[in-house]
Amino acid sequence: MKLRILKSALTNPWFNLATEDWIFNTLDPESHTLFLWRNSETVVIGRSQNPWVECKIDKMEADDVFLARRQSGGGAVFHDLGNTNFTFLSPKDDYDQEANFTIIINALKKLDINAELSGRNDMQVGDKKISGSAFKHAVDRSFHHGTLLVNANMQKLGDYLNPHPLKLKAKGIKSVRSRVANLVEFNEDINHEMLSDAIIEAFCEYYGDTAPVEELDKASLAKQPALDKYYQQMADWDWRFGKTPQFTHHIETRFDWGIIDLHMDVKQAVIEEVVIFSDALNVELIDLLKESLADVKYDKHEIRAKFDELSKANLDLAAQIDDVSEWLRGEMQG
Repeated sequence: MKLRILKSALTNPWFNLATEDWIFNTLDPESHTLFLWRNSETVVIGRSQNPWVECKIDKMEADDVFLARRQSGGGAVFHDLGNTNFTFLSPKDDYDQEANFTIIINALKKLDINAELSGRNDMQVGDKKISGSAFKHAVDRSFHHGTLLVNANMQKLGDYLNPHPLKLKAKGIKSVRSRVANLVEFNEDINHEMLSDAIIEAFCEYYGDTAPVEELDKASLAKQPALDKYYQQMADWDWRFGKTPQFTHHIETRFDWGIIDLHMDVKQAVIEEVVIFSDALNVELIDLLKESLADVKYDKHEIRAKFDELSKANLDLAAQIDDVSEWLRGEMQG
């Protein structure tokens, strides 16, 4: 069976995740394919996760950190240029998960690092996790994605993945933290290029064949309409935020003009239902707030625009509307 080796020249996570989808859905499954890539600073969440629960959206925006949602399940992870990502695609009949792990373990041996499989998804050196994996299967093909920590910034992993506690009752999967280590702790000379070369060599050795390395870049988008389509999806707000499972956000506070106890039901990142309990004397204010929040995206910028509009249309209530706008956006992220 022929081999195919792809390597991304880009560090844009939306391009790289789109390439994974393109490989999974479009490439000829009658070959063993290896794809190697890495991302600029990015939080990647699983298909069923809530970005507002998993990440500090505000801090990510301020620091130009990408948010990406992958097609597969699992928890939230932080990627930077210190991560090397690998993807294996095989025909379903010839898919061998153990073979994929063996290839990575053999590649690490070439770099004097003794890794072993830990459970079903992870690899570790000693008692430290250095790699996690996720899997996807279709009728005729199977897919194995994994991340290797080479020289990742562990401090930033905590910066973006430990959100301040919002009062969110969220469905979906929450991430579990584990003890992790970078491969440079075991071989100080290791880097992305060296590791990629070792994985390619181990891949070819395992299957007893060779293949040219195909570099993927922006020109690949132009040549492959299907790839460009996946890229547009990955970059789209509706995919990254709108695919969030249903959740509720309950907050309350006291203003000098009254208490606001606010409950929002959010579905696909749109505020569907709003309930407000208040002892404020002005009932019209409460009704206006409820009406203005319904059917708005759960997004700070959208809510600010909506409340600014409401203030201008109701000058006598503008001070209270502005109070609620500032408070609500402070309690949200992103």
